Amino acid sequence: MTDVSATEQTTPKFSELGLHPLVLKAVQAQGYETPTPIQAETIPTLLSGRDVIGLAQTGTGKTAAFALPALSDLAEAGRAENGPFALVLTPTRELAIQVAEAFTSYATELPDFSVLPIYGGQAYGPQLAGLRRGAQVVVGTPGRVIDHLKRGSLKLGSLQHLILDEADEMLKMGFAEDIEEIFSQVGDNRQVALFSATMPTSIHRITGKYLDDPKEVRIAAKSQTGANIRQRYFMVQHSHKLDALTRILEVEEYEGIIMFVRTKQATEELAEKLRARGFKTAAINGDIPQQARERTIDMLRDGKVDILVATDVAARGLDVERITLVVNYDIPHDTESYVHRIGRTGRAGRSGEAILFVTPREQRMLGSIERATKQKVEPLTLPSVEELTNTRVEKFTTRIDDVLATTELSELTSVIEQYELSRDVPATTIAAALASLVLESNTLKAEPMPEPTRRPGRDRDGGRDGGRPGRGGRRDENMTTYRLAVGRNERLQPGAVVGAIANEGGITSKQIGHIDIRSNHTLVDLPKDLDPAVLKKLAHTEIQGRPIDIRPDSGRPGRPFKKRNFDKQPGDGRNFRSDRRGGKKFGGNRSRDRY
Repeated sequence: MTDVSATEQTTPKFSELGLHPLVLKAVQAQGYETPTPIQAETIPTLLSGRDVIGLAQTGTGKTAAFALPALSDLAEAGRAENGPFALVLTPTRELAIQVAEAFTSYATELPDFSVLPIYGGQAYGPQLAGLRRGAQVVVGTPGRVIDHLKRGSLKLGSLQHLILDEADEMLKMGFAEDIEEIFSQVGDNRQVALFSATMPTSIHRITGKYLDDPKEVRIAAKSQTGANIRQRYFMVQHSHKLDALTRILEVEEYEGIIMFVRTKQATEELAEKLRARGFKTAAINGDIPQQARERTIDMLRDGKVDILVATDVAARGLDVERITLVVNYDIPHDTESYVHRIGRTGRAGRSGEAILFVTPREQRMLGSIERATKQKVEPLTLPSVEELTNTRVEKFTTRIDDVLATTELSELTSVIEQYELSRDVPATTIAAALASLVLESNTLKAEPMPEPTRRPGRDRDGGRDGGRPGRGGRRDENMTTYRLAVGRNERLQPGAVVGAIANEGGITSKQIGHIDIRSNHTLVDLPKDLDPAVLKKLAHTEIQGRPIDIRPDSGRPGRPFKKRNFDKQPGDGRNFRSDRRGGKKFGGNRSRDRY
């Protein structure tokens, strides 16, 4: 067994690790260039075919450390014909969902790729359908994996990669026998990657028995943040992030703000929505030329732009004194990224603020951040409805004061006086009508934040259950996904989607949810209770000269629709290409069914 201190190595770029070109393209499209220490040391080893033991805390980037080599091998070898190509074991359903989502994001360039999470507490029907269709990667909790093995619905004859994520946690939860049973059903022609935060005796026993001359990689977390940065987090569903963000920005005063999201597309999408709400916002990402990037940063320095939405890579080396707030709109994949992000404020002894949005399924990463930084992240309380209303009224009256102090109003005053006399309308009513014109469709009275569609509760896996995941964890039960017949091939931008739907459909940009632009189509979330007449209007809408041909998304790319019926609301979209038809629920060990 080889012991390697990866932190002592010079970190290469992802392009230097030997990843398959299709996998590398997907990674670079998300803005990632430099791997974390665990990734830099583990990926080449796994690509060489050797077993690996990775000792690292949650949040160091180990999901990509095992997912990218497995996907590269899959891209090289092609589909497995008798069961999955890779099997990932996780201790909780929450982590299984997160890992499955990560595989999906890294496999965007792989044709016909499918990943299936299987865990207790979920109906067997979608899992059985996904296994029958031939999921290339299965991510599951040990108990449910054993159930499928016993029923013959999961076969491991073609398995090339067996991955144990958070192995120490699985053993603590009593899965030792299940793990050994799974190993006994896997052939010798497989590679094993075992990741664990600690190395107890039980891990030693498994690695000694089932791993072949593994390379051991140990990563020590060294992340620490400045004490002059106030860190706060807010627990929120993804669909409510934008509403929560705008409430914070309305009440709290900041100078320059940088907001971090995970992907290039998300920078444009969030910037467009913030501009629609009246904030001076710009986006920077890896697709923006260096000259344009520098021009945008200069605008931030000069106060022409107050908010910069960026990816990690695009913000590298950014140092603007005006930045007093960093917003982690999307939680980072690892703690190192978090430290680098919030380091954009609080520089040279200045004070700064950092806000982190956390969805219910991401609470584990919040704990990892606190452990790695050795600092407590305080919970954030949103402004109350009364505070928000008072702030809006105060800002509006200040605008009135400014106009009265700086503008000659005698000509307009005579017009109002004539209107008051001819219409017999009080001056206060006329002023209110004019104020309504200025405010357009906005209102000074704040509404309560939407309630979550489902309150997260602790599940039987010991994790947090945030409800059924949507596309990339971004859907909720109040939204329906629609498919547009235009995409990246037409150089489509999120702003064009928002503009077309809002203008032609007569709805506000606030009603438009997540936008996912694919190569030849686009998925967009719209309210489930949207008037069917709006959809009929949108059916004839064009973007860049092409009809968008809006229709409910079936989750089955390439399958034609027999009928378009806008009066019937469809169910929500399909995750990881699973079958929503369901099936008969099997009996069996009820306690094990939970995992």
